[in-house]
Amino acid sequence: MSSRGSDSSWTAKQNKAFEKALAVYDKDTADRWYNVAKAVGGKTPEEVKRHYELLVEDVKHIESGQVPFPDYRTTGGMRNLKLHWSSITHSLSTS
Repeated sequence: MSSRGSDSSWTAKQNKAFEKALAVYDKDTADRWYNVAKAVGGKTPEEVKRHYELLVEDVKHIESGQVPFPDYRTTGGMRNLKLHWSSITHSLSTS
C-alpha cells in the first residue's frame, strides 16, 4: 500500500471527485487512472483503478439482487438514493 493514499479510506470529497473524474476520463482516455488519481488527490493510479473495480463488482451484485436496498424511512430517502445510484451506474456505463 502506498504512503500517498489508502484503498480502505476514501473521504466523501474524494469519492465525489472520483465520480466526476470517471465521467470525464472514459475507458478510451490515455493514462485514464493517472488522470483520475490526479483529480481525486491523495490516491495512486493503482488505488483508483482498484476502487473502480470494487465499484463495478458492487454494481453487479446489486443489479443481480444479491444485495438488497436498505429500507429508508426518511422523506425522499429512497428516491434520493435511486437518483444517486442512477448517476453512478450511468457514469459506469459510459466509462
